[in-house]
Amino acid sequence: MRTDPRLIAVASGKGGVGKTWFAITLAHALTRLGRRVLLFDADFGLANIDVQLGLMPAHDLGSVLDGGVPLADAVVRHPDCGFDILAGRSGSGALSDLLPDRLEAVLAMPRNGSAGYDDVLLDLGAGIERGVRRMAGLSDILLVLATEDPTSLTDAYAVLKLHRMDRPLGDSRIAVNMVATHAAGERTYFTLRRACSTFLRFEPKLAGIVRRDDKVRDAIRRQSPLLTRHPACPAASDIEVVAQGLVG
Repeated sequence: MRTDPRLIAVASGKGGVGKTWFAITLAHALTRLGRRVLLFDADFGLANIDVQLGLMPAHDLGSVLDGGVPLADAVVRHPDCGFDILAGRSGSGALSDLLPDRLEAVLAMPRNGSAGYDDVLLDLGAGIERGVRRMAGLSDILLVLATEDPTSLTDAYAVLKLHRMDRPLGDSRIAVNMVATHAAGERTYFTLRRACSTFLRFEPKLAGIVRRDDKVRDAIRRQSPLLTRHPACPAASDIEVVAQGLVG
């Protein structure tokens, strides 16, 4: 039985697919299932989890890396949702060029068993830069978020391809976001899976499908978690299914 937390990375090949919202809502859903969760904003330079949640933490990841603030002092508990958050540093490129050894040191902080987490959820930056790729490779589970948009599919495939090169036996899964119906999400998933099967000789699992939902936009605008503001909406139900799949 493992004592260190699982590292679950949420990645996407491109921006605009709802990655940060997905990570926030998944962290909340896992917490509601009894998991102890740290949501780690690893989108170096463009971090915005704190903004989406309307929080103003006194410290962030940069404060920890500067050596002046212990990790425990930089982590904040969401007052309503019960999961912890380590904010990134928005608008600064200082964290985007971390060397591999420093990246591993960053990830070693919350993985310390004494931190008491079951899951550390990483909201990675969009794209396939070195730091993003390295953190994806160090994760236990990589969730690659895609939409029906052709460029999203192409970029998601690139993320899956590189992860397969870095971790041939790694656990990478596809999550489809912002689709009209579950059937449309399944078609998107099968398109990606077919490409992976044909060219990479592996078939990533489906982590889940999240339907397009106007309640998501409302929750983001109100800086309120979806499962708090609209707990019975379709997108909320879909995220809960993703969380149950990760726990089960």
